[in-house]
Amino acid sequence: ESAALMRLVAAITERMLVHIDLHETTDSDESEFRPALAARDGATFVPGGIPDGFYLVGDSQDPQPAFQQAGIAAVAEVTHIAPADADGRLIGAPVVGHGVINYPVRRLGLCAGVTDARYRTTTEVYPDSPRATPEQCNAAQVAAICAAIDYALAQS
Repeated sequence: ESAALMRLVAAITERMLVHIDLHETTDSDESEFRPALAARDGATFVPGGIPDGFYLVGDSQDPQPAFQQAGIAAVAEVTHIAPADADGRLIGAPVVGHGVINYPVRRLGLCAGVTDARYRTTTEVYPDSPRATPEQCNAAQVAAICAAIDYALAQS
């Protein structure tokens, strides 16, 4: 299925303006999936914790900071934004703006790197947070989508 989707997207990638990869990280990511990934790769699992709140992952090759901040501003109306840790990081990456980190998405094979959309981001929401309900997490994803589309249209 993934290969078929990638072929489809490759045919139209240059026409895409916005690409939002919606993610959620649950407690089972830390307790089950990350240890399994480490075992698969022959690595030692090092617990990292899950940021409590919503954040965005931009593309370090084309970060679009104003676009990312528009998404964060909209989501902040719905739920809390994940704070940086004591070192100014989220999941080990430096925070580049309130609730935003950047990754080299293509090099890491992340979904946001599949298209050439001008505006790309990955959302991360934590539905197991004691500070947010599942409904707030869903509303946060919708707010991020709407803000992304509104921002892109305003720039066109």
